[in-house]
Amino acid sequence: MAAKDVKFGNDARVKMLRGVNVLADAVKVTLGPKGRNVVLDKSFGAPTITKDGVSVAREIELEDKFENMGAQMVKEVASKANDAAGDGTTTATVLAQAIITEGLKAVAAGMNPMDLKRGIDKAVTAAVEELKALSVPCSDSKAIAQVGTISANSDETVGKLIAEAMEKVGKEGVITVEEGTGLQDELDVVEGMQFDRGYLSPYFINKPETGSVELESPFILLADKKISNIREMLPVLEAVAKAGKPLVIIAEDVEGEALATLVVNTMRGIVKVAAVKAPGFGDRRKAMLQDIATLTGGTVISEEIGMELEKATLEDLGQAKRVVINKDT
Repeated sequence: MAAKDVKFGNDARVKMLRGVNVLADAVKVTLGPKGRNVVLDKSFGAPTITKDGVSVAREIELEDKFENMGAQMVKEVASKANDAAGDGTTTATVLAQAIITEGLKAVAAGMNPMDLKRGIDKAVTAAVEELKALSVPCSDSKAIAQVGTISANSDETVGKLIAEAMEKVGKEGVITVEEGTGLQDELDVVEGMQFDRGYLSPYFINKPETGSVELESPFILLADKKISNIREMLPVLEAVAKAGKPLVIIAEDVEGEALATLVVNTMRGIVKVAAVKAPGFGDRRKAMLQDIATLTGGTVISEEIGMELEKATLEDLGQAKRVVINKDT
């Protein structure tokens, strides 16, 4: 076992603060409508030009492990802001840097760290309440277009497209942005659905840059039961492999030997598979599975109606044009 380098007190704080400042200084140049672009080197392919704070933060790794710890803590702040709101990552990073810098000054001057932490918690609550009071809801397409334009680096065309998309799919609709091959910006409305369940294993991820699973034209297996024995799934897996398409499994749970085998098959490229837990519980889960079956043209495999997984065929599987699975959705 390698020896550990241990630091205490001010020595540790100073080192971590350096890491915080390196990451935050690189990120904060992208802040606001007048923010600058950052060029990121890539191991393969052309460098990436971005103005997204969290994209810059994710690329930073420092050689000194104590400084790197400080950088990783602020990187987590940016990632959490991105997961929760999808924007505001640079602002969150700048605030974190300021709080850490001033907090360390207070600790160095003799303040009790726990008292400081409680004070920060109270200040956060007060600041959030004040921001809620100052906030203005986007009540029409014009306001949404303005917000979209700012988020798109002052590109009014993209801002108008976002407002149009919001108008078509509503507040609860899902909007995704993809790079096109032409010169014109386009808007396509596709029927689909989203539910709050993520992949059961990170080994299913095939898009490491976004931490997601993206499968084109997959079969969808719906099962109202826990799947732990891989033998009952073999006929379906073999049929899907012969068809040369990916497979998405939505079940009460997939665990043990079954999950391990699916992971191995995916990593070896035998068949592309991703498994997620079915949304809801009890009767609501059954209703949600039936909704998904109706949307995808599949059948819910349920022993309550005499259907066994071992006897499932491709005709029992649903299909979708595209499936995207993240950590939580």
